[in-house]
Amino acid sequence: MLRSWFGNDKDTERSVAGRTKRDQSKVDNATGKFALYHYESCWFCQRVRSTIERLELSIELRDIHLNPENHRRLLAEGGSGTVPCLHIERDDGCFAWLYESSDICKYLEERFGQGLNGH
Repeated sequence: MLRSWFGNDKDTERSVAGRTKRDQSKVDNATGKFALYHYESCWFCQRVRSTIERLELSIELRDIHLNPENHRRLLAEGGSGTVPCLHIERDDGCFAWLYESSDICKYLEERFGQGLNGH
């Protein structure tokens, strides 16, 4: 009770990425339909995973070497077996497949980076 009087409410506590818990929840909802196709030893994939970790994003990781079904889906639906690839399900139910680590990192930074509200 005293915490809310002094502006130290749990909803306003900030995460490492600088988001309130409420804003982090919005980001988690937005990224809940994202999946990163990758494999562990890929340097370019590591670059994207580092961005995901730094921005505290909840994105499903789908390793194409550990699960052959992930690789088949990437080829069949994404059109290429190249990783990393970010699979994005939009609110309207349409899908996007974003390739190239630099493009994926830029997209994540612009959409969920510091100072943005995860819109």
